[in-house]
Amino acid sequence: MSDTLTVDVLDSEGKKAGTADLPGDVFDVQTNVPLIHQVVVAQLAAARQGTHDTKSRGEVSGGGKKPYKQKGTGRARQGSTRAPQFAGGGVVHGPTPRDYSQRTPKKMKAAALRGALSDRARAGRVHVVSGFAPGAAPSTKSALAVLDNLSGRKNVLVVVERSDEITWKSLRNVERVHLLVADQLNTYDVLISDDVVFTQGALDAFLAGPTKGRGATAVATESEAQEETK
Repeated sequence: MSDTLTVDVLDSEGKKAGTADLPGDVFDVQTNVPLIHQVVVAQLAAARQGTHDTKSRGEVSGGGKKPYKQKGTGRARQGSTRAPQFAGGGVVHGPTPRDYSQRTPKKMKAAALRGALSDRARAGRVHVVSGFAPGAAPSTKSALAVLDNLSGRKNVLVVVERSDEITWKSLRNVERVHLLVADQLNTYDVLISDDVVFTQGALDAFLAGPTKGRGATAVATESEAQEETK
């Protein structure tokens, strides 16, 4: 197991408010590029609607009558003007509605996410803040000041708690910021971001979740065991 990484925690004024530990088994593992590629391709494929559709010759309106007699015209025999070789005819082997999603095991998704986060952490691009607004009200100006202290790069991924409305409202309209809840963190969004910024609460929530890729069955088994112990 890799060593734990330590990063500074900044407050809403950009001052050091403490340190945060980034466990090595999540933020300092070997990056498996083929695995990350497979998971990202599957994620992008699952985002496709798959509603594209073309009409075959049997679905195009009209063309029920034979256009001219079989023999004696000097032309090739035709049975319908909706055949594929005619303008306005059907499409041969065209796209039809389909499901593009691929089955990706949970452990593969978790391993790919750990690899992407580790790549960012080793480059010093994982940051932790205690908060983005100094008061109880949202402040985009204050939130941007915090981000500028952390990174001046173009694309920043900010991970927040689901209940953190102040941070969400402060940064939701900033073009270079992509907001995610801790349980929505995924490999693709980490890779397309230059820096990853966690709030302290979001980091704790993320590390408390199934970051090691344990399946739902294992979690359920542990819960049942705990109930029996009680």
